[in-house]
Amino acid sequence: MPNAKKKGVFFAVLVLFAINILNFYDRHVPGALVEPMRREFHLSDMQIGLLGSVFIWLYAIMGVPLGRIADSGSRKKLLAWGLVVWASLTACAAIATNFSILLISRVGVGLGEATCAPAATSWLGDLFPADKRSRVLALFMLGVPFGGALAYFSSGPLAQAHGWRAAMVVAAAPALVLVPTLLMLEEPRRGASETHPVPAVGTSALGLLRLPTLWWIIASGVFLNFNMYAIAIFLPAFLSRVHGLSLASSGIATGVVFLVGGFAGGLGAGYAGDFIVQRRKDGRMLCAAIAALMAVPLSCLGILQPPGSLLKGIIFLLLTYAVLTSYYGLVYSAIQDLVAPNQRGITMAIYFMAMYLCGASFGPLLTGRISDLLAHRAAVLAGSSAVTESFRAIGLQQAMLIIPIFSAVLAGVLYTGSRTITSDIARRETLALEPLLSSD
Repeated sequence: MPNAKKKGVFFAVLVLFAINILNFYDRHVPGALVEPMRREFHLSDMQIGLLGSVFIWLYAIMGVPLGRIADSGSRKKLLAWGLVVWASLTACAAIATNFSILLISRVGVGLGEATCAPAATSWLGDLFPADKRSRVLALFMLGVPFGGALAYFSSGPLAQAHGWRAAMVVAAAPALVLVPTLLMLEEPRRGASETHPVPAVGTSALGLLRLPTLWWIIASGVFLNFNMYAIAIFLPAFLSRVHGLSLASSGIATGVVFLVGGFAGGLGAGYAGDFIVQRRKDGRMLCAAIAALMAVPLSCLGILQPPGSLLKGIIFLLLTYAVLTSYYGLVYSAIQDLVAPNQRGITMAIYFMAMYLCGASFGPLLTGRISDLLAHRAAVLAGSSAVTESFRAIGLQQAMLIIPIFSAVLAGVLYTGSRTITSDIARRETLALEPLLSSD
């Protein structure tokens, strides 16, 4: 590859990575600001969960039509417009005077952010061949922990000093630089990175859903995102209530979990995925299953640490986040292996719709509801007529034990998917070669 082209590819990856950081920064800001918003608007934990869920509903539903656009139109323009919309609506939360306006702002953020994954992952798939995709997609998905960490590192202390509304405005500001930078990039031709000619195949959703492995991958996304969004929304509140941290300190501690755990998990997954796929085509899915299984004991140990054992709790939660984050580099690259280049946008959109509607939307909502119920139960058992902060701490700690349960299910689903992916890849490759063989 010529040096100038390498620089262009590197710059494109850097810009898309920065956009994904902002994507998850703006997505996680409400989680960093849960406690001040809860107190100002007198919210229950279920209402806090609804802030995450309402974002996800529109994000998931709009992903499918936007994924089709990513497969046929300009990914650059689509992503630029999405970035403008989600950053603007993030900033608009600063003018909220009630819970309803907060909900509306999160709906708008969901609409804008629905452009990011289909457009960016399809773009990256056309920049790198199959044996290098785990690393580049793992790097791209480091936007999840990096963006989350930045949200928690900056938003908690900023809100403590200047109020949560100022933190919302700051979260939107990087879009002013990223939008014009994105528009400077040269978009690659679809299928440009394939090592052999790949004829275009239909992008029918029904055709894609005939692949058994895709169903298992979709199911895995449901259970993963349930856990990841329960952690994102409630970890700062958990650290504040159970371990007594201030708003700023809980934000910084959560940021450490996201940054260190996410970086370790993402980097490890990238190298492991590209190494093992050269030896066995089901290797990426097997590695992801093992990582999910490791999350079961780690998350139990992190959640159940008593007050006064903060450091142990943080270490186990960090390790939990690391093994769960490894999913992205492993499974997202498996999706790229499974489908043709001109199917990647719609495949990611279908996958995202299912895993967000069925997983992420219920993670915060169900965890919050269980927390409310268990807090009320703790108060009744103690003979108290009021649900105090100490009972809220008990309720949330017990509710978060749903994370290891779903991690165990996730491991089983990924292992089952590993049993079908080799045959599904072979079938796709055979179908792609048929037009070439007939033309000979």
